[in-house]
Amino acid sequence: MGRKERREREQKRENYASSYKAEKTKHTLIAIAVFAVIAVIVGYSVFLFLTMTETAPGGPENAGAMGSAHDHSAIIVNIFGDEFDFAAPAYQIKSPWIHFEGRDGSTIHKHATGVTLQYLFDSLLLGLDDQCFVFQDGRSFCTNEDYDLKFFINGEQVSDIRDYEVMEADRILILYGGQTSEEIQAILLKLDNQELVK
Repeated sequence: MGRKERREREQKRENYASSYKAEKTKHTLIAIAVFAVIAVIVGYSVFLFLTMTETAPGGPENAGAMGSAHDHSAIIVNIFGDEFDFAAPAYQIKSPWIHFEGRDGSTIHKHATGVTLQYLFDSLLLGLDDQCFVFQDGRSFCTNEDYDLKFFINGEQVSDIRDYEVMEADRILILYGGQTSEEIQAILLKLDNQELVK
């Protein structure tokens, strides 16, 4: 009887050891599989981040990779002598591609090549075409027989600015109202002297 009991104990020990080893192997394989899936997800995310271009969600059409530019431009929007305040929270960092930041409303920050002023105004939910400037609340200022919507880039009047890509130290003026040429020159001078916030 002693031998039989000893064999049964040895058999139980072997069964326990083999089931413990099988269970441990199973848990190890599951852990390896989980870590492999996590590594693939992290690797793919890093790849997407590093190669982010115009195909990124919400990115502007024809834009270069994020970080392909870092340009600062001054802007004034003057309507009947009043300057529009882009420093308000409603207009701060609405897009990573091009925006106003740091509670400043006078410097445009562009972070990729190929990003136009149209994309900036679209991201701010402001309507802009060659005839009208439209606020978020629907108020519009359009060229008519009494007043003109005018655009200036670096002191030169242009017919439209929507497709313009701002470059470092550009000066952009959007003007609406009955300003005299002397008043326009004074605003352009103010714009030229406006400090860029970097």
